[in-house]
Amino acid sequence: MAVEMIVTNAKVLTMDAGKPRAEAVAWAAGKIVAVGSAAEVALLAGAETRVIDAGGRTLLPGFVESHLHLVLGGNELVQLQIGKVHGFDALKAAFEAYAVQYPSNALLMAQGASYEILDAPVTRFDLDRVIADRPIAMMSPDHHTVWANTAALAAAGLLHGAAMPHGHEVVMGADGMASGELREFEAFGPILALGGEAHLQLGIATGGEPEPWPSDEVRARDKDKIAAGLAHCAAHGITSMVNMDGNRYTCQLLREMKDEGRLTARVKVPFHFKPHMDLSELERASAMTAEYKDDWVSSGFVKMFMDGVVDSRTAYMLNDYPGTTLRGEPLFEPERFKAICAEADRRGLQIAVHAIGDGAVRQTIDGYEAAGQANGLRDMRHRIEHIELIDRADIPRLGALGITASVQPPHPPGAMDFPMSTMETVFDRARWPDAYLWKTLADQGAPLAFASDWPVTDVSVMRGLQAAMTRVPYEGAADERVSLMDSLYAYTAGGAWAAHMETVTGKLVVGLAADLVLIDADIETVAAGDLGATPIALTVSGGNITHQGENFAS
Repeated sequence: MAVEMIVTNAKVLTMDAGKPRAEAVAWAAGKIVAVGSAAEVALLAGAETRVIDAGGRTLLPGFVESHLHLVLGGNELVQLQIGKVHGFDALKAAFEAYAVQYPSNALLMAQGASYEILDAPVTRFDLDRVIADRPIAMMSPDHHTVWANTAALAAAGLLHGAAMPHGHEVVMGADGMASGELREFEAFGPILALGGEAHLQLGIATGGEPEPWPSDEVRARDKDKIAAGLAHCAAHGITSMVNMDGNRYTCQLLREMKDEGRLTARVKVPFHFKPHMDLSELERASAMTAEYKDDWVSSGFVKMFMDGVVDSRTAYMLNDYPGTTLRGEPLFEPERFKAICAEADRRGLQIAVHAIGDGAVRQTIDGYEAAGQANGLRDMRHRIEHIELIDRADIPRLGALGITASVQPPHPPGAMDFPMSTMETVFDRARWPDAYLWKTLADQGAPLAFASDWPVTDVSVMRGLQAAMTRVPYEGAADERVSLMDSLYAYTAGGAWAAHMETVTGKLVVGLAADLVLIDADIETVAAGDLGATPIALTVSGGNITHQGENFAS
């Protein structure tokens, strides 16, 4: 087989313990065919082989993004970004400029609104002062709260409130009408629907499918949004991803894109199991798994939410939030959750559960333990997503049960973009040593998978890596950083293993996919505080270049 491409003169970090370093990698037909010294690999070059001189840059396996929302992220790229906006005047100016840019939009939607954007709880009256005559809304960074003006609430049929499933709330004001704050997906779904996005939200909001099935025209628009998201991810070196929302429609869009030659990353898509569903709905999950199971588009796992988020105090805690009698609530009743886990596990379906509070984490572990008792402990690699707070007694249970800690280096307040004020107001100071643990979990046997949760935070792996390496310990807490190599492993081979993709990607090993990322530096010599500004020189997915940095001349 003729070698198509060689990257040589590189500092190759293979993530393979048997051969951790090399100088060159060659591939053909989308698979790695050689990893070794520059001289060894050069012997394989033919007349048609393209040779790229890396100039001493670091070559790694393509990054595995272990927790993101691809369709939502791609969709949001054209929405108003207000992550750095603070104060009423700045907010009004941003919305007014956006309104001029998009005069015909049925909804003016903004992303990244801090819970503290106005230094007081936001109401519809605040947003009416921003723009009153058009529906406007803004989403919190964690994507669990939306604030809307009166026009948007009225257009969505929410102004006078609405009955919601457990855990979802249209917050009401003293005047008996909606305050403007909408908590969780079912509550703000009608707002997002004003912008024509309701069918894209089903995978995370209800777990259902579009009805009727979208037309060719609508699917084409949706695929363009996904393509924008894929290009954005490729620019950050990502070649595989675990999409943490979705349904059969998501899988089908991705399959069509693969057939059209437009799919530039490997994507796993879950079946989203919601609290209202009957156990028999897991048959749909099994059907998705059977239908979508190639190296590029696959399912094979079930996603659930056990709680909300700390900022809105909907994360389920074992103890009261400071200064309140609130603890949040689990979205699943404990015994029912155990039954769901046991049935999913019996079907051979991996389980991934969003669990942020220590109460939610414990109940999730209990569910996985029950599944193991029912079916026997097997190599299922069930995962807990986030683990922002954990009780000390539960830490060793992850390793003992083989539970993957799927955590996000950008998330700890103070580490990247989230303010330290969250720690100061939402977490009891005595519990800071139990918050956002990475090294402690890994030291006690839990496999780590790193991610961003984009679009909740910036998808940049290099920024996430900087956050991981520069995070300052909280007062009274241990240093929870893991080493550079362990962090890179969690962004590559660890993520692939956690996604049951280790036979496909995650390491630079002969026979695995030619998924690679070339960092525009020798990463081992870059100061930790400069990692986030270090560009990606080249991204290769399945042997094809999907991104080439502006300043990189091969």
